[in-house]
Amino acid sequence: MKKVVYSVATSLDGFVAGPAGEADWITMDPEIDFMALFARFDTVLMGRKTYEQAKAMGGGGEMPGVTSVVVSRTLRPEDCPGATLVGDGAEARIRDLKAGGGKDVWLFGGGALFRSLLDAGLVDAVEVAVMPVLLGGGVPLLPAGGRANLRLTGSRVYKSGVVSLEYAVGG
Repeated sequence: MKKVVYSVATSLDGFVAGPAGEADWITMDPEIDFMALFARFDTVLMGRKTYEQAKAMGGGGEMPGVTSVVVSRTLRPEDCPGATLVGDGAEARIRDLKAGGGKDVWLFGGGALFRSLLDAGLVDAVEVAVMPVLLGGGVPLLPAGGRANLRLTGSRVYKSGVVSLEYAVGG
C-alpha cells in the first residue's frame, strides 16, 4: 500500500510560507539529495492554494512522470490542466490512491489539506526540514485541531543548519 507523506520545509517557528506566501527563506542545501526525494513519489497531492501558487510561478504542479492531484471544491477541471481535480469525496479518492500500486504520495504545500487528511487518518508520515530562520508569521505548518502522536523514524543535521526530521504517524 502506498503511503501519504507530508514532506515540507518549515521555519523554526512553525511556518511553511511567509505572510505573503513567500518561500524565499527556504535553504537549498547542496547536501540534500532532492533527486532522491522526488524519486520516492509518483503522485503529488496539493490543495487549491498551493496549486494556484505553483501555477502563478509557472509550474502548475506538473512534474514529468508524476501525477498531480489537486483537492478543491471551488476549482473546475479546466482550471487544472495536466492535473486530476478531486472535489467532494476527496477522502475516498485518496484511500483509493493509497490502495493502488506504485510509489508513495507526496502531500505537498500548505497545512489546511494536511490537517484535514491527518484528521481523517490518511497521512502515514511527516517529514519536516526545519530551516534556520524565524519568520514571525505566515502559513502555519498545521492549523489548529486535534492531537496526532508521532514516532521519530529518522533525523539529520546539515552543515547549513537545516534539520531534517522524519516521523511515522501514530506512535
